[in-house]
Amino acid sequence: MSTLKVIHEDEQMLVLDKPAGLLAVPGRGPDKQDCLSARAQARWPDALVVHRLDMSTSGLVVMARGLPAQRTLSRAFEQREVHKRYTAVVAGTLVNPQPDNGWNTIDLPLTIDWPNRPRSIVSAELGKPSVTRWRLDGTQTEDTTRLELEPVTGRTHQLRVHLQAIGHPILGDALYATPEQQALVPRLLLHAHALQLPHPSHGATMSFHSLCPF
Repeated sequence: MSTLKVIHEDEQMLVLDKPAGLLAVPGRGPDKQDCLSARAQARWPDALVVHRLDMSTSGLVVMARGLPAQRTLSRAFEQREVHKRYTAVVAGTLVNPQPDNGWNTIDLPLTIDWPNRPRSIVSAELGKPSVTRWRLDGTQTEDTTRLELEPVTGRTHQLRVHLQAIGHPILGDALYATPEQQALVPRLLLHAHALQLPHPSHGATMSFHSLCPF
């Protein structure tokens, strides 16, 4: 079991940096019990899950310490007081139509694709409101674009499905990219690099950052 990368630790909450390829919570079966939450609970027995990242996504995850902190942090997520930003590299050249690289919005309702779980799909009839903001993040080539993403809602696979839906799937995405786009890189190029939230005890805004590993 590898060492946890701890970004912040206090009596109310933890902020951890999850590597790509590690489950956030246990899966089904004995081979899927090693995960970020289990590693955290081995060190802090009162650590409780508040939110998740996909196994193939790396970056910042907050955990509560104790039930009162978990309730407070969960409420902050529900009331959209928690702000997350991600770095992604997508297929193709994406041009920002906004002046000065302002934010663009993808507003497409999403639902689980039940016959093809765990995939999600865009569905005007069955989907729940789902909103992602994006802007360019520096480097572009003829074939790829680096983006900064901000999920306004938190649907399953939201960033991955939204980018596929506009024709620019994230490189390395085993569910939503083409085999050629998957083969270009050794992992999903999606990283949760920034997290801002109210502290569960005193309410002051806390900001955390994780250097993007790709």
